[in-house]
Amino acid sequence: MQKVHGTIRLCTIDAMSEGVINKNFTDMINLVWNEANTRTIEYLNVSEIKTLVADLETGIKPTYISRYLIIAAIYTGMRFGELLALTWSDIDFANHTIKISKSYDYAGHQTKEPKTKSSHRVIRVSENLLVVLNELRHNCTTRVFAQKDDDYITSTAVNKTLRKYVSKKGYHFHSLRHSHVALLLYKGVPLYAISKRLGHSDMSITARKYAYLIDELKQQSDDKIEAILSSI
Repeated sequence: MQKVHGTIRLCTIDAMSEGVINKNFTDMINLVWNEANTRTIEYLNVSEIKTLVADLETGIKPTYISRYLIIAAIYTGMRFGELLALTWSDIDFANHTIKISKSYDYAGHQTKEPKTKSSHRVIRVSENLLVVLNELRHNCTTRVFAQKDDDYITSTAVNKTLRKYVSKKGYHFHSLRHSHVALLLYKGVPLYAISKRLGHSDMSITARKYAYLIDELKQQSDDKIEAILSSI
């Protein structure tokens, strides 16, 4: 409902600018909800991530596109559509970077511009991921995660594979993005750097979206702050 409200609010602001309406009817609206029905976003801890990657890589073959997609999401935090649109020319193996400049839209069955202007980005990746992805060259496709018939794999198929390895209730492909953020936060990567990596237009978006993770790490930060002050 927050997303719906935000969209309608932006529309009314545009309508006011165009002179279509003279009052923003979304002002003074308070969103309410039942906390008991709020679903907690699931993510994996460091140990679980390592176990998942190891399990996915065991006996992996270039035809197992779903497994490679899951591994890539863990290592990059990229959105599903961004991964589907990724081509070999987007990967710089020498400099360990991936350029994200497009996304596949299942609803429109087309490759288009990323979600936002800030979604255009170049991210650094590890040698581990590049070695795994390079195995997909055996499929001789232009897109990295294309099936041999050059068709697009569905999110349903990928989530079905993911459920074989992760038994957490409510855990799905987009949860891998949350797990990626959790890992970086846990390892002390600055929120600004994480925000840029995710393609958010503003660091405040990242802070709001992952506030629950930041709160969980507060105790760890408080301990560090106390240690620093004690050293004065």
